[in-house]
Amino acid sequence: MDDAGREERIVLWIERKPGAVWAVGRAVNLHERPSDEPRQDDWLFEGYELGDALEAANDALEDDVRVLEQDGSTGRVKPFTRKEVLPVLERFFFGSR
Repeated sequence: MDDAGREERIVLWIERKPGAVWAVGRAVNLHERPSDEPRQDDWLFEGYELGDALEAANDALEDDVRVLEQDGSTGRVKPFTRKEVLPVLERFFFGSR
């Protein structure tokens, strides 16, 4: 919820950018924007190590979960894992098998 009590939708993502750069983004109410292209201030992390990207994504996720819990939410949110990310990347780079 925002400060006025309206529901917000937060999206966190990990992507691979050109130049072998991992990036982590976070956007609030992306569905309400005129374009789904990330803005410069949506980026939380850019670097070359997947482990660092996972850490940045999970830190941001933990911060958002803490706020949800303070607002009374009891929903469960799972962390990003290497096990979750690698199969998606393999399908993207090597095609479906």
